Amino acid sequence: MIGLTRRSFLGTAGLAGVALAGTRALAATSIVDAQTDLGRPAGLPDVVARDEGYWRRVAAHYRVSSQFTNLEAGYFGMMAAPVLAAYHRNIDRVNQDSSFYARRQFPAELEAARARVAAFLGVTPVEVVLTRGATEALQCLIVQSNKIRPGDVVMYADLDYNAMQFAMNWLVERRGATVAKLVIPEPATRATVLSAYADALAANPRVKLLLLTHLNNKTGLIIPTKEIATMARARGADVVVDAAHSFGQVDLKMADIGADFVGCNLHKWIGAPVGVGVMYIKAGRLADIDRMLADESSDPNGIDSRVHSGTSNFATMVTVPAALDFHDAVGPAHKAARIRYLRDRWVNAVRGVPGIDVLTPDDADLVAGITSFRLHGRTSRADNQALASELLDRHGLFTFWRTGLAKGDCVRATPALYNTPADVDRLAAALKTIAARS
Repeated sequence: MIGLTRRSFLGTAGLAGVALAGTRALAATSIVDAQTDLGRPAGLPDVVARDEGYWRRVAAHYRVSSQFTNLEAGYFGMMAAPVLAAYHRNIDRVNQDSSFYARRQFPAELEAARARVAAFLGVTPVEVVLTRGATEALQCLIVQSNKIRPGDVVMYADLDYNAMQFAMNWLVERRGATVAKLVIPEPATRATVLSAYADALAANPRVKLLLLTHLNNKTGLIIPTKEIATMARARGADVVVDAAHSFGQVDLKMADIGADFVGCNLHKWIGAPVGVGVMYIKAGRLADIDRMLADESSDPNGIDSRVHSGTSNFATMVTVPAALDFHDAVGPAHKAARIRYLRDRWVNAVRGVPGIDVLTPDDADLVAGITSFRLHGRTSRADNQALASELLDRHGLFTFWRTGLAKGDCVRATPALYNTPADVDRLAAALKTIAARS
């Protein structure tokens, strides 16, 4: 297991500690370990979330360009410097030892990473397998679900990730299923979301597979997957949950998701190198997911046979424990509170401003860091691409437009641990300026 020790960090200080002009560089003082160096203060997470001294120490472990302010952390979560150092070290080791490493050492290190991930998720190692990302995990769970028969119904919502919608549509083409779509209310409340799913399930009694997105990539809405999954199971439907943005942005365990089949990422909010995720199949449910392409290279009674990525990115996979080390050092609950604090700061400044529609609610159970907005009445793709472009070109704020919502496109903003209150204050000021002119 890769720890954040003085030896491991200083061994690659030239990689992670170089101060580049125009960047926020790694702090000059080297770390002994993340816990000691960060000096996390005592106190409730909501209090620590406002301790700017602490978050400056955390932010010092990220090398961030000064050419723009990144408020699009939802796509790929930047590696902290100790994780980047471990990744570089692992790349060098893999390249040096080549097939000897891959054949003789990697399998044991991969199993150690799997065990660490399982513990983090609150499940057993036999219930998880590392993938190239949530998309791969979810595609396997959907298209290899073997209980879909001709005439059965599969269901998803407008806010579900487009690639997952495509996978559900594949079941129509290959299994003779029918798709039922629902629209998640906008603005959303817990009651209206639960009602929308209850009504949709009642109207489609032949639903056999329901796709849910726990924390939405388009608007940041968190839906009560546990309650909805219970509804679906009562009607004989299986549930696949897209948790690509959940773990690391929210402090939770797999049991809180409440589903038997889940796909998630480690390269977004956990801060692992890009290209690693997790497939979860609850113990006792493996038989309901077919082996991938009749895979015979793995134990047919093991979860590894449900995904076959080919040769793995060895260095990426074995750097996962380092990412979890840093995540733990920051403090999962403190990290979630800080991201939410930054989100609330800019949202509170613009909600109610004429011309600005904030699409994500403020209910503590329904939102984390991702929040989307649009200018009132500006719902086209072109409108929102132009809004994102103006935020970048005129204000130096990098956000990103999202599409596929029933009521029109939007722009999402996603702060991260390296962002400051001043960063999100600039977003609020920019939006007020743009809205006043529109």
